[in-house]
Amino acid sequence: MEDQLAPPMNKSQRTSMAERFRGYLPVVVDVETAGFNAKTDALLEVAAVILAMDEKGFLYAQETLHAHVQPFEGANLDQAALDFNGIDPYHPFRIAKTENEALQHIYKPIRKAMKAQECKRAILVAHNASFDLGFINAATERSKIKRNPFHPFSSFDTATLCGLAYGQTVLAKAAEAAGMSWDEKEAHSAVYDTEQTAELFCRIVNRWRELQNLI
Repeated sequence: MEDQLAPPMNKSQRTSMAERFRGYLPVVVDVETAGFNAKTDALLEVAAVILAMDEKGFLYAQETLHAHVQPFEGANLDQAALDFNGIDPYHPFRIAKTENEALQHIYKPIRKAMKAQECKRAILVAHNASFDLGFINAATERSKIKRNPFHPFSSFDTATLCGLAYGQTVLAKAAEAAGMSWDEKEAHSAVYDTEQTAELFCRIVNRWRELQNLI
């Protein structure tokens, strides 16, 4: 039976990021929080990996961005969540930024990459993406940032993609199924989880590219 899911490549297909993702720049994000409610619970840490595309159309991680975040005024801090991620929100060595400062630190390079890759907007990539996007949107609204680079509701969810590609939806198990290393001691750090998620997303997209070239 002819494979209808991976159509053959043709000369008219380009390798630019903008054309590959319909004008969107995929940016991998992970947040660490003090609970599950984006409206009431504190955003404590955010990391992002900006992706780029080589001349053959394969994705790779270009730049990692990171910021510790101060709880916003009146934020709820759920102790169970803090015990899980091991974050002390008020530890002096965190050198945490306000939500506005942290998001601007992340957004400025994203906007620069969007311009460089001729993309009209960024699209968030994350493991269980609705959670991360919810916190990013809520913090952006609280910070009164008018130009959120991310699409407000569309995203790429690597939990779903890994379920399809590797038969696993848990990040650690998906990484292992993909042949990647996994350090449990580093897990639940925003930077580590984001970089692992970025690697998984790139592997899935690049494998699809390879299959297109084989047919």
